[in-house]
Amino acid sequence: QVQLVESGGGLVQAGGSLRLSCAPSERTFRRYAMGWFRQAPGKEREFVARIVWGSSNTYYADSAKGRFTISRDNAKSTGYLQMNSLKPEDTAVYYCAAQSVSYGQYDLWGQGTQVTVSS
Repeated sequence: QVQLVESGGGLVQAGGSLRLSCAPSERTFRRYAMGWFRQAPGKEREFVARIVWGSSNTYYADSAKGRFTISRDNAKSTGYLQMNSLKPEDTAVYYCAAQSVSYGQYDLWGQGTQVTVSS
């Protein structure tokens, strides 16, 4: 069964940057869209960003606009989340998810990667 594997999390100071990656265990994996979500301790999971794989149309939560950039490398079948100007409130476990078809839900999730931003 295909899995999504996130990487790139870590500890960074406020104002710093990180780039998260999300790769499927099978490079032939096809998806309609990919999203990034995050969950901070004691809070519900929230949407961060989304990219439609074929068109590269992107969508962002207000908290991510102007600081985060979602992208994809079709040749590598890998998605990315470039996070700049990080703030302590960005601290969370970040998950990538794949939406197989345009009319469906996100139906495949990664295991998450921890992002910690120190003040």
